[in-house]
Amino acid sequence: MLQTKICGIVHPDDARMASEYGANAIGLVFYGPSKRNLSDYGLARDIAMAAQPFTQVVALFVNEPQVNIERILSQVPINLIQFHGNEDNAFCSQFDRPFIKAVRMRPDVDIDDAALQFFNAKALLLDAYQKGVPGGTGATFSWDRIPKKCAKPLILAGGLTPNNIAQAVNETPVDAIDVSGGVELDGQAMRKDPNKVKRFITNAHQAYNLRQHA
Repeated sequence: MLQTKICGIVHPDDARMASEYGANAIGLVFYGPSKRNLSDYGLARDIAMAAQPFTQVVALFVNEPQVNIERILSQVPINLIQFHGNEDNAFCSQFDRPFIKAVRMRPDVDIDDAALQFFNAKALLLDAYQKGVPGGTGATFSWDRIPKKCAKPLILAGGLTPNNIAQAVNETPVDAIDVSGGVELDGQAMRKDPNKVKRFITNAHQAYNLRQHA
């Protein structure tokens, strides 16, 4: 079954809404330069607690020091960690949480090699590459670069919207999808748009069902 994640949640109401519309996971960003960064750990906890019981709460880090990660994990109920920086497998594996590793799709990237390198990862998240920006670029990459088979489950991210998600699911073999900016309200400080979230999840599942029966 296709898994869906709504990332960059900044308000408990958005966590509750995404969860109620069927998102399998919500993402909380702990990365200072990001406009979606949650520096208030009390707020982060409220967001995490607003999700339904079977919705995974994912913490996103980018080259964050170990001590900071441990501090956040002690204050916020996190189920899964998403690493977007230059962390290696050993670093990612030390926090007593399952993790996924983001792979920025540089022209020379080898996804199969990344799967071997991050052998403890639950999955690899494939995101568009933009120099100096670790994620959340709103850009897509060429989906035909995704291998048909991989040793790790693959998550597709990068520039996904309710309008292109059906095509993305239809044209790729991915096991999960991740969206942030593509389901936000226009001009309202990173808040999520209920209509866009609902359409995104519905369109994704419809496309996946068609793919399975093709």
